[in-house]
Amino acid sequence: MTIQSTRLSVVVPVYMGREFLQELYDRVKESATRTFQDFELILVNDASPDNSWAEILALCKEDSRVKGINLSRNFGQHYAITAGIANVTGEWVVVMDCDLQDVPEEIPRLYNKACEGFSVVCAQRIDREDSWFKRTQSSIFHVMFDYLTDRKSDAAVANFGIYHRKVIQAVLEFGDCIKCFPFIVAYVGFKTAYLPVAHNARRSGQSSYTMRKSLRFAMELVLAYSNKPLRLFTTMGFVIVAASVMISFYYLFLHFAGRITVSGFTSLILSIWAVGGMLMMQVGVVGVYLGRVFNQTKNRPSFVVDEAVNITKYDH
Repeated sequence: MTIQSTRLSVVVPVYMGREFLQELYDRVKESATRTFQDFELILVNDASPDNSWAEILALCKEDSRVKGINLSRNFGQHYAITAGIANVTGEWVVVMDCDLQDVPEEIPRLYNKACEGFSVVCAQRIDREDSWFKRTQSSIFHVMFDYLTDRKSDAAVANFGIYHRKVIQAVLEFGDCIKCFPFIVAYVGFKTAYLPVAHNARRSGQSSYTMRKSLRFAMELVLAYSNKPLRLFTTMGFVIVAASVMISFYYLFLHFAGRITVSGFTSLILSIWAVGGMLMMQVGVVGVYLGRVFNQTKNRPSFVVDEAVNITKYDH
């Protein structure tokens, strides 16, 4: 295989990944050096409670091509990715998870596909080696997100892929306070290909994405990327008004026909509760959107770096 003169950057957000890091480094180095003249491995510790930072420091000491970034607290996976890609120096950038479910040996295949004229090559996990619960959770996430945003996402595609430097620069220009790396990549619109890749089962531990966290993340993304919930409540309001008009005409007919002798207490109470509940929900949705706008206008940083190793811009 021809060694390319270009430089590769591999960005890995780290959370509960200490036991995987040495093997991850070995396999990334083996895979990258078979294709690229030079590479760097950027490990971003997202305040992992298993002391992953100590292992990252050891790897940085062993090889200066390993760059370590320690965030001041747990910001979340996509914010850790943002911290990593903000410090890449390579022409091509690979983003992958730390638990080795993303297979480092697929990096050359991703690059070869990119050389066919693509700026983005997304790894497509056709045969996911996840539990039934995890696959179901992912499917629910994507169905919910797609319906509420009027878009079509692929449950087989996550963060793993290779991206040209210009794509990364475009992603970094987004100042959204709610971040989701693959969705922003899709939005910037560069020429994209999808490549079926191997996917490994998680050897130990559990994913930090529980059902509750996934649903919460889905709702945050919906509110950040779509106004469809507002449109749905507007449509529901019209439906309720139309139903109210028809019911009114029905009771008016009964009144003139002499078939109503006592006012309809039940229908009145039900109508009050139904309309009141709808108004409360609509006000709540509007309030959530206003809260998002409030958070965005504060213009807070997406992440805060506590410590960095082998990265020049953080040297003092």
